[in-house]
Order: sequence, then C-alpha cells, then structure tokens
Amino acid sequence: MRIPIYQVDAFTDSLFGGNPAAVCPLQAWLSDATMQAIAAENNLSETAFFVPEGGDYALRWFTPTVEVDLCGHATLATGRVVMSFIEPQRQSVSFRTLKAGTLTVSRRGDRLVMDFPARPAVPEKVPPAGLIEALGGAPREVLRARDHLVVYGAPAEVAALTPDFAALAKVDCWAAIVTAPGDDGVDFVSRFFAPAQGVPEDPVTGSSHTTLTPYWAKRLGKTELEARQLSRRGGALHCTLNGERVSIAGRAVLYLEGQISV
Repeated sequence: MRIPIYQVDAFTDSLFGGNPAAVCPLQAWLSDATMQAIAAENNLSETAFFVPEGGDYALRWFTPTVEVDLCGHATLATGRVVMSFIEPQRQSVSFRTLKAGTLTVSRRGDRLVMDFPARPAVPEKVPPAGLIEALGGAPREVLRARDHLVVYGAPAEVAALTPDFAALAKVDCWAAIVTAPGDDGVDFVSRFFAPAQGVPEDPVTGSSHTTLTPYWAKRLGKTELEARQLSRRGGALHCTLNGERVSIAGRAVLYLEGQISV
C-alpha cells in the first residue's frame, strides 16, 4: 500500500523553522498499530492522519509513542495540505476529532487560523513532586490544565532552562508548559516539554496556547496576543481569546511531498 505524505513546517514563514509535522491523507483508517508505527518511523513530534467524512474530514494525531487528544501544529499543517493540495478552492476546512470536538482551519491572508477549545489552567498549591527540580529555575507560580503551566519572570529565564528530561518523564505531569512575559512586541513566550509522551521538547506547540492564551489574556487585560515559542527552531503565533474558544493563527511552509510504502 502506498500512502501520500507531506511534511510541513508550522508556525513559521521559512523552511527549517517552526514545528515540522507529517500529514498522511487516507481513504479509510489504518489500524492503530500501523498509524503508531508510521509516526514512530517519521520520528517527528506529531504525525497527523485524516480521512474524508461527510463534506469535511476526521483527524487523529500520533507522537512517536502515543496518540494524543489535541495537537495544534499538525492541525495547522493538515489544513495547509487540504487547502493547497486536496481541495485548493476551499477557504476553510473542519476536522472532527475524537476528544477535542470539531476544529476548524481557515485562510486569513497569508496565515491560517485555527479555532480550538480553550483549556484554562487553575492554580496548583502543591506542584507534583520533582517538577520544579526537573525543570530548573525559580518559577513564580504553577497552574494546571491537562498540562502543568509553570510561570517564570522573564524570557531569559525560560530560554535558559535545561530540563532533566529523564527526571521530568517520571513526574506526575502529562506535559510542562513554561512561560514568561515577552518583550519587543511579543506578549508572552513559552517552551513545551513532554518527555513522557515521546517529545522531550516540542519546537512549537499549538495546543499549549489553548492554556497560555486564557492565562495571559487575563493577566495582561487583552484578548489579542502575540506569542513566541523559544525552542531552537522557534515559532510565532497570533492568539485571540473568544470566550471559551481560542483562535491560533500562523503560517505554514511545505518541506516535503512523497509516498510511503506500508
């Protein structure tokens, strides 16, 4: 069996930046084991698989080791593939997902805009044992949604973190988002670590901004926010809080188009 594959750099306007995602269009679902094996072989933070459903599509995402309930950059990449190669006449596309409901990706100028559910975090009085030690630094507060949100005082503190990934993988924490106020026109910065899910550091993480956006919107008193993820590859996101939804906008660049044999 031959399956189309695209690799797209998401949340960037130039190759070799942002977060690379693999996207595999399917006519029908493969077995979970086969999709997981393809994601492991791709060895990217996520591989997206989608199938036609009604007038739109159903969508699933896999890291090299697990299926995940929500992934932003691979959704942006899938929207780019659909609206550039599968149905180039479309201006928006909706994806039914197993746990995150229906997600929409729309064109807006040279950006793609995703509509996601917000995941606000609540303060956590006692962080999980070992979390702060594994991350390093001296955070100001810790909150929790699906992921732990660990807040530092300045961008330099976030950039300087060198987590102990082996120790972090043992903490009772699905993933850790670290964040701080931004500067130079950026409202906030972040990084994302999920070693227990097979992703030590994700280059740019759309899903984390469903938690970051409500936090910084409340703290800064504004609903439109410019964000920067401070990974080695780096990425830029424009985020808007719309009540219980979050719009996350960014650019996406095609790197690879081909076929895989299964």
